[in-house]
This record gives sequence, structure tokens and C-alpha cells, in this order.
Amino acid sequence: MRALTIGKELTAPASAQTADGSLKEPEAGGGLDRGVLAVAMVVVLGAIMSILDVTVVNVAINDLAKEFKTSLATIQWVATGYTLALATVIPITGWASARFGTKRLYMISIGLFVIGSMLAGVAWSAESLIAFRVLQGLGGGMIMPAGMTILTQAAGPQRVGQVMSIVGVPMLLGPILGPIIGGYLVDDVSWRWIFFINLPIGIVALLMAARILKRDEPKPAERLDLIGLILLSPGLASLIYGIAKGAELKDFLKTEALVFWAAGAVLVLGFVVRALKAKNPLIDLRLLKRRSVAAASGTMVLFMIAFMGAMLLLPLYYQTVRGEGALQSGLLLAPQGLGAMVTMPIGGKLTDRIGPGRVVLVGMVIVVLSVSGFAAVLEADTSYWALGGALFVMGLGMGMTMMPTMAAAIQTLVHDEVPRASTMLNIIQQVSASIGTAMISVLLANRLTAELSGLGGGAGGGIGSAEKIPPEIMKVIAGPMANAFQHTYWYSAGLLLLAFLPALLLPRKKPETTAADAPMPMH
Repeated sequence: MRALTIGKELTAPASAQTADGSLKEPEAGGGLDRGVLAVAMVVVLGAIMSILDVTVVNVAINDLAKEFKTSLATIQWVATGYTLALATVIPITGWASARFGTKRLYMISIGLFVIGSMLAGVAWSAESLIAFRVLQGLGGGMIMPAGMTILTQAAGPQRVGQVMSIVGVPMLLGPILGPIIGGYLVDDVSWRWIFFINLPIGIVALLMAARILKRDEPKPAERLDLIGLILLSPGLASLIYGIAKGAELKDFLKTEALVFWAAGAVLVLGFVVRALKAKNPLIDLRLLKRRSVAAASGTMVLFMIAFMGAMLLLPLYYQTVRGEGALQSGLLLAPQGLGAMVTMPIGGKLTDRIGPGRVVLVGMVIVVLSVSGFAAVLEADTSYWALGGALFVMGLGMGMTMMPTMAAAIQTLVHDEVPRASTMLNIIQQVSASIGTAMISVLLANRLTAELSGLGGGAGGGIGSAEKIPPEIMKVIAGPMANAFQHTYWYSAGLLLLAFLPALLLPRKKPETTAADAPMPMH
């Protein structure tokens, strides 16, 4: 399968060819040429749009409830419906890439997302907004795996680490910039612009994709695994909904949560059994027989659960203990993104030069130290400079961990396997992040209850009630609340330590390049 390349107006650098005009394989750790960078620009535009949208909308939930005169329980479906749509559509991305071509699929995904954004911006009721958010999710769920496939196939295995670091930029900056942008738009413009802002970005991404990405070449496609789809898509949606509901209720064994996550787990398990036996499964789990793919997947599961849980804590601390608003909290989180921007390109080059194993281990050590720092020093009056410094260090570690881990799984695959692997890794990320945020939120809520239960005044209700406590009472309970956050950080640190076990199995050598793997020359 030929890699996706840019249009005829761009040419490969001279160093990419030998004297007789044949393709010269890129050196591990070599720079990215203009062609791959152009493809990367297209992919990053789509990724930024879809990832920012999640965090931007989260900031506006309270305002949307007031706008449509409905309850928070109802309007929360604006976020939940989008997430469930993602879980439903991600599994078919690998098959759809083969059936329709990655360029066509990528453009369809962005088109659906833009149309959903436009409709959400003109929504007239909570119900219509929820429906349009589901449409957004159906497009948004395919943007990242399709984009990752396009970019990794364009670059070839010798440069996967570098292209993964490019894809990782929006994934790290989204949770930081989202609250800042969302807070500004909701406070000073209009809630409708949290959706309209996607239109110009999406249109530019579509125009660039049409011009830059290589034309899809029709080829025979495998038949869609309908039984696998029926098992996996509803299973993932039910599992994620049950986990989120259990976190909301602070009890995963209550019927409202248990029925959904248990049913989802059964369906997903059924899919696993089928995928290991089927000739052409929806997602080829047999890729996990390869040590690098299995080690990367195991590392990602444990790391994402721990890290996404830790990511939840500091914004809540700023808002509930320190009384900061959403916009201020977003600004205070910016050092993490800055740290990641420093090490992400370095981590990508090192991954291609020496292999991902050593890079990931160094990054994880840095992340563990920063999370342990929060667990050791977080108090009600901890200096913002100290917290910002710890966040910067966490970003340094994150830039050398998540995307090199993903690169470890993809480096050893041939072109036709990349779409299925990208789909599998995105599902792992989605489910692990949901589990991590749910687990840590429940642990935090329980610890808050334990810390505040003896203080009276209704303070034992956790985060929601703490936000409504008068300032004079807040001064009394701020210390115990900070203790609850501090204690919960230790759980995240412990989970991160577990991630070292599979990370030790990641490859510690640069990938071998075969003729089938090499990127194709630019036209």
C-alpha cells in the first residue's frame, strides 16, 4: 500500500533519492521533509478542532443549563452524548479506511464534524443541542485514528516517533487551551461561538486535505464484520456510560450504573472472543501477539488511567479550594503544555534514533516525580509558582511518554496494519481515560467526605456542596479539602508505578525498515 503524499506542487528533498533516482530510505531520527510536514499540518488542524471541542464545551455546561432552563443532569448529555458517539464510531474506522480510503474518510469525518458544529451553534433547545452533539461525535471519533494513519503511512516507520510527537501536540494542549477559550467565549461573546469557532478551522482543514493529501486509490476491501460491530460499538458505549454514571453516583454497584457497565463489559468480552477467531475481525487483536504492540497497549492503559485521573485533580483544586474560575484555572494549567512542547519534538527524534523504550521510561520517571510532588506538598496555600513549576515538570515527562508509547506500537507494523492499530489504540485511550477520570473522581469524593464529615454545616457532601459554602466557612475547611486532593494524588502515583511493568518490555532499538515499509517519494 502506497503512503499518502502531498500534491505535485511539492517535491521531496534531494537527500530522499539516490543518484539513480530511486528512493533512499530515511535515516532514523532524520528530519521530516516538506511533504510530511504539510500532511502533518492537515492532520493537526483536524485533531485540534476535535480535541479542543470537548474541553471548550465542558466549561459551558452550567451556562447551557441556564440558557435552556433545564437541569444539569439533562444538559450533561451534551458532553456524554458526544463521548458515546465517539465510542460508537471509532471501531469502524479501520475498516472504513480500507473500504473508502483514508483521504476520503478523513474529509467525511471533518465534514460531519463541521455540519454538527454549525447545527449545534443554532440549537433551539437542550434536546436539539444533544442531537447535534451526537452528530459531531460521529465525525469527531474518526478524525484522530484516520489522521494518525495518514501521517504514519506518509512518514514510514523510521520517522514514526517524530510524527507521533506532532499528533500529540493537540492532545496535550487541548485540556489546557479548552477552558481558556471556552471561558472567554462564554463570558464575553456567546455560548454559540464555542461551536461556531469550529467552522473556519474545519473549512480550512477540508480545503488543505483536498489539495495536499494523496488521491485515494480504489482497492478490494474486506467485508465489514457486522457481528463484531454489533458487539463492540454498543459495548463500548454502554461500558463508558456505566463508568461515568457510577462516578456520578459515587457507587459503581448501583443499578443505574451496574446494568450498563456490566452489559458493556460482556459485549466487549464477546467481541474479544470473536476477534481472536474471525478471519477478518473489525479490529485485529492478533496484533497484540507482537511484543511491541502488547507492551505499548499495556503501558498506555495503565498510564492513561493514572495520568487522566491526575489531570482531573488540579483544575478542581484551583476551583474548589482556591476559588478560581474556569478561565483562571485554564491559565494556571498552561505550564504543563509548555513543558510538553519542549520535550515532545526531542522525544520524537530520540524514539526514532534509539527506540521508544528508553525514552518512555525516562518520561515516566519524570511524571511520577511530579505527581508525587503534588501528593507531598499540596496544601490550601501552596504557592502558585510551586504548582506551576511542578506542572511544567509533568509536561516535560508527558512529552516523552504518551506519543513515544504509541509510536512503539506502530513502528513495527506494515502499512495495511496501521489503520487497525490506530483504531485499537484510540479505543484504548478513550476507555482508559474514562476509567481514570471516573476512578479518581470517586476516590476524591470519598476522601472529601471523610475529611469534611466531622466539620458540620453540610460540608461532607463533597465537591458540589463545597462550591456553595460561604467564604468564612470555606476558610475553615480549605485545609481538610486540600488534604483530600493531596491524598488522592498518591493513588495516581501508585497507578503510574504499575505502568512501568509493561513499559520495561518496550523496544529499545530503532525500528528496522523494509522495502514495504518505506515511505513513497513525493510527486
